[in-house]
Amino acid sequence: MKLTLLFSLLFFLTNFKNQRKTEPKPPNILLILVDDMGYGDLACQGATDMRTPNIDNLAKSGLTLRNFYANSTVCSPSRAALLSGRYPDMVGVPGVIRQFEDNSWGHLSKNAVLIPQVLKSKGYQTGMIGKWHLGFDSPNIPNDKGFDFFKGFLADMMDDYWTHLRGGVNWMRHNKTVIDPKGHATDIFTDWTLDYLYEKKGDSKPFFLYLAYNAPHFPIQPPQEFLEKVSKREPKISEKRAKNVALIEHLDFNIGRIMDVLKETRLEENTLVIFTSDNGGALSYAQSNGQLRGGKQDMYEGGIRVPAFFYWKNKIKAGSRSGNFAMLMDIFPTICDLTNTAKSNLVDGISILPTLLGKQQTTNERYTFWMRREGGDKYGGQAYYAARHQDDKILQNTPFEAIQFFNLQTDEKESKALDQEKSDIYKNLRIQLQEHIRKAGSVPWQKEE
Repeated sequence: MKLTLLFSLLFFLTNFKNQRKTEPKPPNILLILVDDMGYGDLACQGATDMRTPNIDNLAKSGLTLRNFYANSTVCSPSRAALLSGRYPDMVGVPGVIRQFEDNSWGHLSKNAVLIPQVLKSKGYQTGMIGKWHLGFDSPNIPNDKGFDFFKGFLADMMDDYWTHLRGGVNWMRHNKTVIDPKGHATDIFTDWTLDYLYEKKGDSKPFFLYLAYNAPHFPIQPPQEFLEKVSKREPKISEKRAKNVALIEHLDFNIGRIMDVLKETRLEENTLVIFTSDNGGALSYAQSNGQLRGGKQDMYEGGIRVPAFFYWKNKIKAGSRSGNFAMLMDIFPTICDLTNTAKSNLVDGISILPTLLGKQQTTNERYTFWMRREGGDKYGGQAYYAARHQDDKILQNTPFEAIQFFNLQTDEKESKALDQEKSDIYKNLRIQLQEHIRKAGSVPWQKEE
């Protein structure tokens, strides 16, 4: 009897050990978010005056989503949606969070659950490098929101890529400690990323690293050697455009450094790399959104449709492309699906994992919404909106202009607004948007006094 029990125990332990050996390790996740990159500001997206071989290679080696959207026309709301999987106004971030309360239009909800918080329950190490832009004080800083490690910039834009100040204040932090690194911000964030990756080489635990660059957000300040190279190669473009091209090429160079280290450390073998932007390019700074109408701050396609590439070696088909509609807020449930992590029922996004893996998926049957609240004469502290269902879209670009109605299948450039008077589609979009506004109205977005 005892011998039988012993053999049974040995059999169980052997099978358990073998089973554990065959269980695939959860993938590492490197989520790269750039700032204000236009839909047409990469060579692989049609830019003829630009050389971006490293970002282009992400597209060649992985999946390009041709209809991928930011959740807002500006920074903070899109970042809130990306990290929470919710519409930004449902987590208290309808507009840009700034260091001065009289011009700040959001405050991240205490009820917001972010990607790193759920991944920690699955044993992930969580890190963030770069631009945060979702709060300046506890409890709305990265280390309080699930990131084990933070090295970056808390504020919105840098007044200078070399001094890293905003309004005369140094918002650079290592976790919660003030730091004063030297150099161009893009190089600094990349150096820190390489350090992080080297530390994770051979680690048995998977990691989630959120890398958020300030580039190519204005001020447009490329290193001089990159500007000289572009000016020599492209003598016919304007000085303003040359600076923007050089800043993006400098960013591309640093993406190449990261991909080289992923290969060197063999982390590439099981790392999902996601690359996208928080909104469209700013037209006043000679950024390009290709053939799309409008730019940053607009609800036209140029303000919200952004480049998006997903690379996962031997898992995502190289050179694949999809026209499926997706948004930043879909990344949260996709990561949950990928890692078998339970997600809250309150998540507004959907998992696009089937799309990433080349399976058939319908993603545009849902009603989706965009919004932004802002101050100043142009916006007056009010919000403006867009809504979409399938290829039909309504929008306004300030709170004071009339709503326009387009069908993107027949008019992708949004060149001629459709008649609204007798359209049931238009009426349904207005009703659905109204209901979203009603629900979001219950979520506070101002910091308590």
